[in-house]
Amino acid sequence: MFFNSLHDFFMMGGYAAYVWSAFGITFVSLAILILLSVTRHTRILNDVRQQQAREARIERAKAMENTL
Repeated sequence: MFFNSLHDFFMMGGYAAYVWSAFGITFVSLAILILLSVTRHTRILNDVRQQQAREARIERAKAMENTL
């Protein structure tokens, strides 16, 4: 599509409200999706580390019991 001026580009042939709101909603949705994914990934990794540490403590306690 060809625009005669920058103003025509931003007006999008009279459909500016629809076009720019669609872009805005898309970018906000993607940003939220990325943020939630990173947050959940970090939370899952922390949970796995805590579980591994807990299991290691249990194994050490069992080993200490067996030596007594």
